Amino acid sequence: MSTEITHSQSDSGNNPGELQKSRKSKSNWLEPLLLLAPAGIWLVLLLVLPTLIIIELSLVPGIRPGDVVNPSGFDNYIKILDPLYLQVIWRSLFFAVGTTIICLICGLPIAYWIAVNAPPGWRNLLLLAFVLPLWTSSLLRSYAWITILRPTGLLNTLLANFGLPSLQLLNRSPAVLIGMSYSLLPYMVLILYASLEKLDKRLLEAAADLGANRLQTFWRVTVPQIITGIAAGSFLVFISAMGDFINPELLGGASSMTAARLIYNQFLGAAQNWGFGSALSSTLILVVSIAIALLIKFGEAAPKR
Repeated sequence: MSTEITHSQSDSGNNPGELQKSRKSKSNWLEPLLLLAPAGIWLVLLLVLPTLIIIELSLVPGIRPGDVVNPSGFDNYIKILDPLYLQVIWRSLFFAVGTTIICLICGLPIAYWIAVNAPPGWRNLLLLAFVLPLWTSSLLRSYAWITILRPTGLLNTLLANFGLPSLQLLNRSPAVLIGMSYSLLPYMVLILYASLEKLDKRLLEAAADLGANRLQTFWRVTVPQIITGIAAGSFLVFISAMGDFINPELLGGASSMTAARLIYNQFLGAAQNWGFGSALSSTLILVVSIAIALLIKFGEAAPKR
C-alpha cells in the first residue's frame, strides 16, 4: 500500500516537469512557424498559386480570356517544339549565356582590382560607382544606349571623327548583348567583390615565393578560392538575362524576339493564346528553376584550396 502511494506521489511530482518539457517542445516549432507565417502566406499568394494557375492554363489548348478552363493535354507544350518557337528559345538562351560570359570576363578583373589593388579608402566609393546605374530606370538606360548606338549616334560620330567606318549595331544581337551586359554587370561585380574580399593573400604570397607567375597564381590559387562567387554571380546574371524584356525589345528590334517577348504577345498581343503563353512561361520557370538548383548545389560548395 505504501509503495503504491509513493509511486503515485513520484508520478504526480514528475508530471509538471513533463508538461513543461512538452510545452517547450511545442514552442520550439510554433515560434519559428509564427515568425515565418506572414512571409509564407505572401509567398503562397503571390508565387505558388499564380504558378499553379499558369500550369493549369498551360494544359488548355487555345484558351482565351473568358473561356472555361478545362485541362485536356500537353498540346501547348508540343507546340513549343515547332522550329519557329525553338529558335526563339535558343535565342533567349544565347543572349543569357552571352551576357553571363561578357559580365564574367569584364567583372572579374574589375572586382579583383577593387578588392586587391585599390586603396582601402576608395573601395566603397568605387563600388558605389557601379551601383549608381541601378538607381535609374532600366528603360532610361536602354534609351541611352539607343542614343549611343544608332547610326547617327555618339559612337558612330566618334568613329567618323577618327576616319573609321561606322558600325551598324542597333536592332541587332550585339546591341542586345551590350545593353544586357551593362544592366547586369554591377550584380556580377558586387558578388565577385564579396568573394575576393575574403581572399587569403598569404596563399598568393606563397605562390609567388614558389616561383608561380601571375597567370598561374590566378588559376591555381585565386580561382579555387572564389569559385563559389563565380558560380553565384554567373547564375544570377543568367537568370536575370533569361527574363529580360526591355533590352531585347528596344535594342534588338523585331529580329531579336525572345521568350519574354513571345510570352507577352500571347497574353497581351493580338493572338491572346493564354494556354500557349502559359506553356512558354512554365518552360521558362523550369529553366530558371534548374539554374537556381545548380546555384544552390554549387554555390554552397566549399572552395578548393
